[in-house]
Amino acid sequence: MRADVDRIEALWVAARQGYGAAGSFLFGDFSAADAMFAPVVNRLHVYDLPRRPETRDYMTTMMALPAWTAWAAGARAESWFLDKYEAI
Repeated sequence: MRADVDRIEALWVAARQGYGAAGSFLFGDFSAADAMFAPVVNRLHVYDLPRRPETRDYMTTMMALPAWTAWAAGARAESWFLDKYEAI
Protein backbone atom coordinates (compact mmCIF):
# COMPACT_ATOMS: atom_id res chain seq x y z
CA MET A 1 0.00 0.00 0.00
CA ARG A 2 2.82 2.42 0.82
CA ALA A 3 4.30 1.86 -2.64
CA ASP A 4 0.94 2.78 -4.19
CA VAL A 5 0.75 6.00 -2.18
CA ASP A 6 4.36 6.81 -3.06
CA ARG A 7 3.55 6.36 -6.76
CA ILE A 8 0.49 8.61 -6.56
CA GLU A 9 2.49 11.26 -4.73
CA ALA A 10 5.24 11.08 -7.37
CA LEU A 11 2.67 11.51 -10.15
CA TRP A 12 1.10 14.49 -8.42
CA VAL A 13 4.45 16.16 -7.75
CA ALA A 14 5.51 15.63 -11.38
CA ALA A 15 2.25 17.12 -12.69
CA ARG A 16 2.47 20.11 -10.37
CA GLN A 17 6.14 20.76 -11.15
CA GLY A 18 5.79 20.25 -14.88
CA TYR A 19 2.42 21.84 -15.58
CA GLY A 20 0.86 23.26 -12.44
CA ALA A 21 2.72 26.51 -11.89
CA ALA A 22 -0.29 28.60 -12.98
CA GLY A 23 -2.56 27.39 -10.18
CA SER A 24 -3.11 25.10 -7.23
CA PHE A 25 -4.29 22.00 -9.07
CA LEU A 26 -2.37 19.25 -10.86
CA PHE A 27 -2.24 21.16 -14.15
CA GLY A 28 -2.74 24.68 -12.82
CA ASP A 29 -6.48 25.17 -13.21
CA PHE A 30 -8.96 22.55 -12.05
CA SER A 31 -9.23 19.84 -14.70
CA ALA A 32 -10.57 16.35 -15.37
CA ALA A 33 -7.39 14.97 -13.78
CA ASP A 34 -8.34 16.60 -10.47
CA ALA A 35 -11.90 15.28 -10.73
CA MET A 36 -10.56 11.78 -11.42
CA PHE A 37 -8.29 11.91 -8.37
CA ALA A 38 -10.96 13.27 -5.98
CA PRO A 39 -11.77 9.78 -4.63
CA VAL A 40 -8.05 9.14 -4.10
CA VAL A 41 -7.72 12.42 -2.19
CA ASN A 42 -10.67 11.34 -0.06
CA ARG A 43 -9.18 7.93 0.61
CA LEU A 44 -5.81 9.38 1.64
CA HIS A 45 -7.62 11.85 3.89
CA VAL A 46 -9.86 9.23 5.53
CA TYR A 47 -7.04 6.72 6.06
CA ASP A 48 -4.80 9.53 7.35
CA LEU A 49 -1.68 8.00 5.83
CA PRO A 50 1.66 9.82 6.10
CA ARG A 51 2.03 12.17 3.13
CA ARG A 52 4.50 14.62 1.66
CA PRO A 53 3.82 18.30 2.37
CA GLU A 54 3.14 18.82 -1.36
CA THR A 55 0.50 16.10 -1.26
CA ARG A 56 -1.16 17.60 1.81
CA ASP A 57 -1.23 21.03 0.09
CA TYR A 58 -2.93 19.55 -2.98
CA MET A 59 -5.41 17.65 -0.82
CA THR A 60 -6.24 20.82 1.12
CA THR A 61 -6.86 22.65 -2.16
CA MET A 62 -9.17 19.91 -3.39
CA MET A 63 -11.09 19.66 -0.11
CA ALA A 64 -11.67 23.43 -0.10
CA LEU A 65 -13.66 23.30 -3.35
CA PRO A 66 -17.40 24.06 -3.05
CA ALA A 67 -18.08 20.86 -5.02
CA TRP A 68 -16.10 18.87 -2.43
CA THR A 69 -18.09 20.42 0.39
CA ALA A 70 -21.35 19.54 -1.38
CA TRP A 71 -20.12 16.00 -2.06
CA ALA A 72 -19.24 15.48 1.62
CA ALA A 73 -22.52 17.01 2.80
CA GLY A 74 -24.44 14.71 0.47
CA ALA A 75 -22.64 11.69 1.88
CA ARG A 76 -23.39 12.73 5.45
CA ALA A 77 -27.06 13.22 4.55
CA GLU A 78 -27.50 9.65 3.28
CA SER A 79 -30.24 7.90 5.22
CA TRP A 80 -28.98 4.34 4.72
CA PHE A 81 -25.81 2.74 5.95
CA LEU A 82 -24.04 -0.57 5.51
CA ASP A 83 -22.69 -1.30 8.97
CA LYS A 84 -19.72 -3.28 7.71
CA TYR A 85 -18.44 -0.18 5.83
CA GLU A 86 -19.04 2.43 8.50
CA ALA A 87 -16.33 3.71 10.82
CA ILE A 88 -16.32 2.23 14.27
